[in-house]
Amino acid sequence: MQPIIKREGLKRSKFHAKRKEVLATLPKYEARAIARFVRISPRKARAVVNSIKGKNVSEAYTILEFSPKKAARIVYNVLKSAVANATNNFGLSEDNLYVAECYVNDGPRMKRVWPRGRGRADIIQKRMSHITVVVRDREKEKEYKENAK
Repeated sequence: MQPIIKREGLKRSKFHAKRKEVLATLPKYEARAIARFVRISPRKARAVVNSIKGKNVSEAYTILEFSPKKAARIVYNVLKSAVANATNNFGLSEDNLYVAECYVNDGPRMKRVWPRGRGRADIIQKRMSHITVVVRDREKEKEYKENAK
């Protein structure tokens, strides 16, 4: 939820400079972490990621720790990184954090040839994923929404 900044006849460079100044003054209440080019199928990773959406960080950690899936280990590390970004970069409290957004996008595919009968070949696609986790502070988000009204 970002504020609407009017262009008011400014050149593009001046408008973006003004926009950056306004965005820099706003309070920070979210942090993100992205793991790119992870060697796991996006379909398999999405099942794990959807299980932690909207949960508190401590609850999400517990879900991921006890999940037997390979994707759970990867998402656990991404979540840990997002929480570290929130606490170190923006000074947010780990107790108030929750998983606001998390999603898995397709990455590039490695194509491999698999020989078949009669001289034919099949192409095996080894899929990669980009995993994104966004955590937000509940308290600061409430303050921000109240001040925006």
